[in-house]
Amino acid sequence: MTYVVTESCIKCKYMDCVEVCPVDCFYVGENMLVIHPDECIDCGVCEPECPAEAILPDSDEKATAWVEMNRNYAQSWPNITRKGEAPPDADEWKGKPDKMALFDPAPGKP
Repeated sequence: MTYVVTESCIKCKYMDCVEVCPVDCFYVGENMLVIHPDECIDCGVCEPECPAEAILPDSDEKATAWVEMNRNYAQSWPNITRKGEAPPDADEWKGKPDKMALFDPAPGKP
């Protein structure tokens, strides 16, 4: 089992989860984060740290579609090990549904 970042992170990207990860398996995109599922050790410390509730175990049916997306982008986005600044409008996007159309595939800045 592994944890993955889901659609709820898009345009929120709080990054509270990054600093608690003991294996540094987070990768940063322009408007969301992903977890490399092959690097995640399933400790679960990141899940309660996410204000957007975007991190789920891959056993959750809401996360299933996100495993491959996390894997694919973790291979091309830079690794992030420290919390950065959340977007200024993150709180406005928190909890909004159907954000996939807003996904930006560009790499972010660690």
